Amino acid sequence: MATPSTSSLREQLQTLIEGLPDGDVEVGALVDALGGQGGLLLVILLALVFLIPVSIPGVSTVFGVVIVLIGVARIRGRPVWLPASVRARRVPAGRMRGALDVGLTWVRRLERICRPGRLAALGDGRGAGPFHNAALILGALLLMAPFGFVPFSNTVPGIALICLAIGLLQRDGLLVLLGHLMNMAAIVYFALLIGGGGAALREFVSRMWPG
Repeated sequence: MATPSTSSLREQLQTLIEGLPDGDVEVGALVDALGGQGGLLLVILLALVFLIPVSIPGVSTVFGVVIVLIGVARIRGRPVWLPASVRARRVPAGRMRGALDVGLTWVRRLERICRPGRLAALGDGRGAGPFHNAALILGALLLMAPFGFVPFSNTVPGIALICLAIGLLQRDGLLVLLGHLMNMAAIVYFALLIGGGGAALREFVSRMWPG
């Protein structure tokens, strides 16, 4: 896969998607393909897969690990390092392509509302970097939560990660703020899922074993 050379964010992602093979691709190859573009562009690419109601099984865990490591690398100010076991993991590129194409519609929408330099203090203010990078890690952990079978459980953290990454790339503080809010929305959503599941379990037990 060739490294994208166009300047537009959407065009860079489109070029990379078009270069995906029809079969499986190693995670390490995806990381290497965007090595010169920085971790944030890779975060966007990986998160695009989840902008559909139900994600591809197994992908959220490995992609979530990669995004966590990107966040850690940004906090430490070092290049992204991936364990050999993660680099060797293969993902279904052919099945991902459709999800990525759908996800690009979100990138187009966000590009329309993105304003570089808007509320820049929120995006790159003094001391804000570690906080925003920690939010990337949080979003990735939410992405890895075991609710992949529930509609939108991966979509909300995916939107959070894309907003954070685009906002940081473009120095758009409003998009960064939206990313934080989407992280909070994901936490609330998962809390409701857990609470609802607990209530359903208690109801089931009370019906099966009354008194």
